[in-house]
Amino acid sequence: MITQNIEFALELLQKNEIVAIPTETVYGLAGNAYSEIAIQKIFEAKKRPTYDPLIVHTYSLENAKDFVTYIPDIFYELAKIFSPGALTFLLPKKKIIPDIVTSNLKTVAVRIPNHALTLSLLQKLDFPLAAPSANPFGYISPTTAQHVENQLGDKIPLILDGGAAEIGVESTIIGEKNGQITIFRYGGISKEDLEAWTGQTIHAQISNSNPTAPGQLESHYAPKKKLYLLKKNQINIQEKEIEIKNIGVFPIDKVGFLGFNEWLVNLPIKNQILLAENGDLKLAAQKLFAAMRELDTKDIEIIITLGVPSQHLGMAINDRLQRASFYKD
Repeated sequence: MITQNIEFALELLQKNEIVAIPTETVYGLAGNAYSEIAIQKIFEAKKRPTYDPLIVHTYSLENAKDFVTYIPDIFYELAKIFSPGALTFLLPKKKIIPDIVTSNLKTVAVRIPNHALTLSLLQKLDFPLAAPSANPFGYISPTTAQHVENQLGDKIPLILDGGAAEIGVESTIIGEKNGQITIFRYGGISKEDLEAWTGQTIHAQISNSNPTAPGQLESHYAPKKKLYLLKKNQINIQEKEIEIKNIGVFPIDKVGFLGFNEWLVNLPIKNQILLAENGDLKLAAQKLFAAMRELDTKDIEIIITLGVPSQHLGMAINDRLQRASFYKD
């Protein structure tokens, strides 16, 4: 059920039920972060493997002291600038956070979402909310309540409707060691912005099959149709077919294109979506997952993309496309 009834959401969450919640990044599937019963329901609804940790949401970094043992000073400084917002902090957890939340890791990912409805919800609860993206595991993240309804509507009792997600890609996840920041997932706060505020050269540790933070699995965010992140010289478009080096040959009307700001010449326009014709990476991020979903519904066999410029939010967009890509170069 899609609703804006926050009191109903509160009632369900207090009974260890799970609900979908809006954030500025994507919609999350939320449950009591202290309750193994609620957390198990999240994993079951998403069919998410328990080795992939969850993010815990609260209404202030100060409030995270209830369930973490230590918060570095530099995180407080960053929180003044970027929280509430699309920045997630890896912090050492207290035992009150069940191991299933963190996949047995000693750190928990903590975020303060920048969405009025969800912040109000969090302030009314006496526990934080664990909330991965509200979609079947591995599929495209949802950026509207309807996306959640289409995928999980029969598995969860309530979807709290907060409108379309403003940012459209998940949060940036950072950790700290001896005052040095490391990015564990590219997201809605850019590496360049973090470097500007910290004065540090920030390195990334973007993982794989053994995640140390949420959103690090090699294959993720994928449509049902095979998506290929390609280089332009791999594509040879002919009159009736398209040849893709190392992939194969396909009828020209059976190929979809997810472009940044330029159409793919000679490919049918009906099978193409541009993320940002004006070259705006913020707009591209906002439209990314909805565009992938739309292409997934078209009468095509595959989706191809060339990615976007690898700067600012483009790094998060390309990260999602790489993880969604069936072709690993």
